[in-house]
Amino acid sequence: MTRVRNLRVRPDLLYVASGWSTLVTDVRGRISGAGPQGFFARNTRVLSRERITVDGREPVPFAAANVQGHAQLSYAELGDGEVVPSRAAYLLTERFVGPGLRIRFTAVSYAQRPLRFPVRIRVEADFADTSEAETGRRLQTGGVGTAWDPAAGELRLTYLRDDLDRAVAVRIRADAPVEYADGAFAVDLAVPPRDSARVELLVEPVFDGERLPAPPATFAEPDDTAARARARLATELARLSSSNFDVTAAWRCAVEDLAVLPLGEPAGPTAPIAGLPIYQEIFGRDTMTASWQALLAGPTMLADSLRLIAGHLGERLDDWRDEEPGKPLHEARQGPVSALGLNPFTAYYGDWSTAPDFLVFLGQFLAWTGDLDTVRELLPTARRALDWLDRYADPDGDGFLEYHCRSRAGLKNQGWKDSDTAIVDEDGRPVANPIATSELQAYWYAALRHAAVVFTMTGHPARGAALLARARALRRRFHRAYWLPDRGCYAMALGPDKRPVRSTNSNDGHLLATGIVPVRAAALVADRLFAPDMFSGWGVRTLSADHPAYNPFSYHRGSVWPVEAGTIGLGLARYGCWEQLHRLAEGMFAAAALFEEHRLPEVLSGLPRDPAHPHPGVYPNSCSPQAWSASAIVALVQALLALRPAASLRTIVVDPHLPEWLPDLRLEGVRVGRATVDLAVRRRRGGRTSLTVRGDRLAVIRRAPRQAISMRRRRV
Repeated sequence: MTRVRNLRVRPDLLYVASGWSTLVTDVRGRISGAGPQGFFARNTRVLSRERITVDGREPVPFAAANVQGHAQLSYAELGDGEVVPSRAAYLLTERFVGPGLRIRFTAVSYAQRPLRFPVRIRVEADFADTSEAETGRRLQTGGVGTAWDPAAGELRLTYLRDDLDRAVAVRIRADAPVEYADGAFAVDLAVPPRDSARVELLVEPVFDGERLPAPPATFAEPDDTAARARARLATELARLSSSNFDVTAAWRCAVEDLAVLPLGEPAGPTAPIAGLPIYQEIFGRDTMTASWQALLAGPTMLADSLRLIAGHLGERLDDWRDEEPGKPLHEARQGPVSALGLNPFTAYYGDWSTAPDFLVFLGQFLAWTGDLDTVRELLPTARRALDWLDRYADPDGDGFLEYHCRSRAGLKNQGWKDSDTAIVDEDGRPVANPIATSELQAYWYAALRHAAVVFTMTGHPARGAALLARARALRRRFHRAYWLPDRGCYAMALGPDKRPVRSTNSNDGHLLATGIVPVRAAALVADRLFAPDMFSGWGVRTLSADHPAYNPFSYHRGSVWPVEAGTIGLGLARYGCWEQLHRLAEGMFAAAALFEEHRLPEVLSGLPRDPAHPHPGVYPNSCSPQAWSASAIVALVQALLALRPAASLRTIVVDPHLPEWLPDLRLEGVRVGRATVDLAVRRRRGGRTSLTVRGDRLAVIRRAPRQAISMRRRRV
């Protein structure tokens, strides 16, 4: 097959971020005013255009790159570097992102005589919302006022609305006097022989009277909440090495991405954003899912994600926000469209998966850490999530969770697949609300089981037993209502008429991960997921390629999501479906190898892996990096090890199954409870594996998952 490497998502852009701030430039490091370029603070574009000219001409950078995830550096030529005597001079443009933005233009001369550079810099702000970045402001209107304070050397651009207090202050410092005229800064830089001169801009948003400071001019991490969170993760996350270069590189990129995506919220500093450059916000289920899938790399993100969501529970009945008491937050943005009330996303609760996910991930956090103090701290949130599930999540009382949208500006679909046309019947028509999607029932099942453990371990065994009994009953009625014996898979959902939606899709992989699938059906489910219409060769399609609504470049109707591969991989390991797991892992690591730095994007297309398609392409608006695409790499490695922690017993249970293409791997710094260990696994002849554990005292039990043992017995 034709070799493809260094594929780029959004190849026309560079972007870096810190906390709630994002800088988006063209590939040469310029903010030209095109498309989504600009500096965004709290989902508001406060710098939409920046143009520098030197002696009347715009320097064109010949090299530009991101540095450390929060900074950028480019070089442009100012003089002919090949002329002798030398007149060589270059413009270094450094950008540093924090709450505000610092831009440093440095003219560096290698000439033997003094040089003079008339510099003009024009800056503009449009105060567009992140959601308007591609097209400019559409939902909001307002002019921009300009005020220049020569004594302070500060230009203030103010959004002229009475109902929104947003502005940006641009301070200028230079090695020469500065003027402001005709909408531009003017500085005449005199550069001594073989010396330099500098102009610096400090772009500081001013929202509701709060001024967001520009960070220091250093490529090292600054000292703010988001930077400290990045630094902590960079040292804590486990490292992997292998003779398989692609696996090593994919893991390294994944943990580096996870370490640069923390939002820096005080309640949970290391909790990650969903992805760049679009989803820089609190995103309940995405934040928690990425942190859960990444547990093998470290538990800190999940602790912070759980705390963050615990601080954002619904308090009232509010149709505009799809809010109900105890319902966890789905997403929270700070952009002007939301702040003006044009959409409900300053605090929007329209998702049915976040509540059960919280309970599942709280149980997983306990299994990995044994941290009962943190679990007890979060127990009131667990109770409120359970109360919401019982009181609001099953409105007709039929024993299944079914979502419905009450907000006129909310999300129609409120399960894992949340795009408007994600849930379609077998004729390709969108299914009307209310909808009981299959994966929500599986999440609820897993939530009941994990909550049972949490309550039992915190001194409430009677409630734990009751929750476990409810989980068993849900498992039985789910199989009866959703199983499609003629297709060897489960229905996508029950529609408003309670009839099965018979569209073959990827949800079944989530069912395997939760354990809701009876052992007798698991092999059929796994085989169906890997039939040619479902498995593209890179990953599992969200919808069968044979379905009338299939579109390989859609968001949820035939695309391939790496995050699903992580979840499905854990499900395949749970039932001992090693052949399918190896195919899935190989496809994902091969897909990662196509992309720059081995970075999996948010969504791959569903095109087949064949000679006609050397690479699958991506969903057109994919983010990259994306937190839960990075975490999927970690989850797949955990699946290959079939590693299950029991931190309270200082034990891990493993059943490694390495494929031929992965003969060995070594993990350093894996944390289970208070123990930190290194794991080395090697594949022997016949597929058997050896395992070596070094570090703190930790019992290691080699045993297959319970469902895998049952599957093996059934085959015998």
